[in-house]
Amino acid sequence: MTKKTASKRNIDELIRTHFNEFKPAERKIANHLLGNYPMAGLVSITALSQACDVSTPTVMRTLKRIGFTSFVSFQKSLKAELSKTLSDPIAKHGQWAAAGSPEEHILNRAAKSVVSNLRDTINQISFETFNQVVDLLADPERSLHLVGGRITHSFSDYLGTHLEVIRKAVFKLPSSVGLWPHHLLNIEQNDVLVIFDVRRYEADLLSLAELAVQKGAIVVLFSDQWLSPIAKHAKFIFPIRIEAPSGWDSGVATLFVLEALIAALESKLWPDASKRMQELETAFDYTGRFKQQPK
Repeated sequence: MTKKTASKRNIDELIRTHFNEFKPAERKIANHLLGNYPMAGLVSITALSQACDVSTPTVMRTLKRIGFTSFVSFQKSLKAELSKTLSDPIAKHGQWAAAGSPEEHILNRAAKSVVSNLRDTINQISFETFNQVVDLLADPERSLHLVGGRITHSFSDYLGTHLEVIRKAVFKLPSSVGLWPHHLLNIEQNDVLVIFDVRRYEADLLSLAELAVQKGAIVVLFSDQWLSPIAKHAKFIFPIRIEAPSGWDSGVATLFVLEALIAALESKLWPDASKRMQELETAFDYTGRFKQQPK
């Protein structure tokens, strides 16, 4: 494997980064791999070439473009990625601990991880996708429904709290999974369901996405670099780097994308959003909820 794939970037990220370099036949392979990632790449090279209706040399040319010199090295990296997606916090901590105890302070190590995550995340999100999602969330004809998992519900709540101020018809799903079917009754054709799901992907979120799509909802997925199974049901996907020097995943890059999204929506909807903000501030003043700043 070349230095290009010796980086921390996953194979799906490499495919997206180099997608414009692929020839038509190579794009068939790229689309096939991304369409059922990572399982589509865990078959034999013959099975992969037959599934894409291309020759085995075409498969190898495609893999060579993203830095692999053999099909064996490609599958070895793919299996390593799959292993990471199944890591629980204890296993993740063990992976970091196995690397030894760096002399560098944890603040510096964490900062380097955050910077790397932000850089790789920005490289993986196209401006076109971002702008399309802004337009989608700004559409007053669509209701917005937001949900996250055991940990990622905090992102859903954060985004929802801001969107409730900016526009109408924003609904945060309850924390109780048992009440999600009740909420599904309110999801209509062309509504938007924003889902947050990262590794150790949650079966309840996948089922919710499937049922929402059946009702005609549009799914916007915030996931990690390995992509939740929900990706196959999502129209828009934000693959966000979540690596951290601990047993837990980092949420900094996710929060960064959310803050950029909130800023874009506030700007786009400012005439109405400013009126809603003023009305909210009036209510806060009336209730005395916040301490008044001295003038």
